[in-house]
Amino acid sequence: MQHPTPPQSRAPGQAGGIHIEGLRKVYGHGDTAVEALKNVNLQVAPGEVVGLVGPSGSGKSTLLKCLGAIIEPTSGRMTLGQDIIYEDGWKVSDLRTLRRDRIGFVFQAPYLIPFLDVTDNVALLPMLAGRPNAQARAKALELLKALDVAHRAQAQPSQLSGGEQQRVSIARALANNPPVILADEPTAPLDSERALGVMRILNQMAQHAQTAIIVVTHDEKIIPTFKRIYHIRDGETVEEVGLGRHLS
Repeated sequence: MQHPTPPQSRAPGQAGGIHIEGLRKVYGHGDTAVEALKNVNLQVAPGEVVGLVGPSGSGKSTLLKCLGAIIEPTSGRMTLGQDIIYEDGWKVSDLRTLRRDRIGFVFQAPYLIPFLDVTDNVALLPMLAGRPNAQARAKALELLKALDVAHRAQAQPSQLSGGEQQRVSIARALANNPPVILADEPTAPLDSERALGVMRILNQMAQHAQTAIIVVTHDEKIIPTFKRIYHIRDGETVEEVGLGRHLS
């Protein structure tokens, strides 16, 4: 894999990293209320890849949706870069723009648009953000080259292998140079070699683009690669030092 060109400097308030303090999420009211998140505290620095693990029903999905501004927390604080985006209510007026420009998503399934070729799949978000088509496509090709899939730039998603599709989805997540990437079980469908390859890519991209990356996973193959891990149990987080196994 080639090292990507360092991204352009972010505007003030766009620095990477995310800081979560005392985050709570309650579904329902009164006797039927369920406290999905009780007291979540989490911090990820620019250039860092952190694991988030926990059993089913522990609150991982709820936390990821709060981090991604998909659902609203009940209380607490979330800071993105230097900006408080949530503090007992949203502090950002346009959540769609926040998600589009400042948070990248990588899912277990690539969710590539089947009728667009690889380049247009990656270039679509920058185009929607107002970037000229030629510039967006040039950025897409730069990312595809960095991720060793530039030779598939004109292919349709159905023509790609599973590993290639996942690398394209990572390129798409990086296309708007977001300060944060949320990856939900990105290696679950992959064998050991490809799973470790995805983690190698995420770590390299985090370092070179100074992106803060949170990886939600059950995948025992990749857990030893994290230097820090947050365990979520019964809606609360516990931090643990990971093995940080080198990815050659």
